Amino acid sequence: MSALTATAIAHPNIAFIKYWGNRDENLRIPANGSISMNLDGLFTRTSVTFSPNLKTDLLFINGKPAEQVALRRVSRFLDHIRGLAKTDWYTEVVSENNFPTGAGLASSAAAFAALSMAATAALGLKLTEQELSRIARLGSGSACRSVPGGFVEWQAGTCHEDSFAFSIAPPAHWNLVDCIAIASSGHKSTGSTEGHSLAFTSPLQLARVADTPRRLDKARRAILERDFATFAEIVEQDSTLMHAVMMTSTPPLFYWQPVSLEIMQKVSQWRAEGIPCCFTLDAGPNVHVITLSSSAPEITSRLSVIPGIQQVLQATPGGPTQLIEQ
Repeated sequence: MSALTATAIAHPNIAFIKYWGNRDENLRIPANGSISMNLDGLFTRTSVTFSPNLKTDLLFINGKPAEQVALRRVSRFLDHIRGLAKTDWYTEVVSENNFPTGAGLASSAAAFAALSMAATAALGLKLTEQELSRIARLGSGSACRSVPGGFVEWQAGTCHEDSFAFSIAPPAHWNLVDCIAIASSGHKSTGSTEGHSLAFTSPLQLARVADTPRRLDKARRAILERDFATFAEIVEQDSTLMHAVMMTSTPPLFYWQPVSLEIMQKVSQWRAEGIPCCFTLDAGPNVHVITLSSSAPEITSRLSVIPGIQQVLQATPGGPTQLIEQ
């Protein structure tokens, strides 16, 4: 029998209301819902080939064989898809990012979203977007948010069937731009998967989770109404709340670097000057400065001259995960 292959492309996403901590570690059922935006211009392209001639799974990331930890994680994920398709063929996975990997830019979200679509398509599985989102979640929680397009909400749910993401507005709904100030492009010492398991060691996590429905509602309304002032307020509060949980976990996680804090303070000053902008940080030191397209050149210019910033990436709202020609 001949090999089965498919290629998919997916975007990372930036969460405006964060996912941090799981109700179920194995199924990656989150402690709270979240809202994000896919990032156009940043992408992971993943090709998957199932073959009867392979003796083991193979994984290549950006042209190099992956480390064993990453390979084991991908193999476990593929086992679930193999089970759905009732096949025992091993797989070669070739994945490439056009942005830093493992530096807090949701590389695993894009990677598992693309892997989910490519692997299921190669095996001929016809899945709905909701089903694909649920499968992607098993590989990386935030990957479920990279499957739909534009502005996306992840319904936390209580089990595998009701924990998935869906689009609340298409990419063209709001002309936001994410200006990403890269303070570090290296792998972070504590990855998100390990960090999630520490969330409930913080005395602040229960209060953060209890307040999430209010923040979700406020962020959702602000996005749908294109209300930047309300959006900025809730996005910054949510980001700081998540990092407060990280910093008070056992052991504590300190992702901020001095330049991260400097940018957060500058963003507040710039907003006071009348520039629409706000900050948010995922699990890493890089700062996402969200602004309107009319102010993006000014924000990018200001970020670029800050000592310690390696580069500034720009991303507008991105589309869904999709199959592409080989």
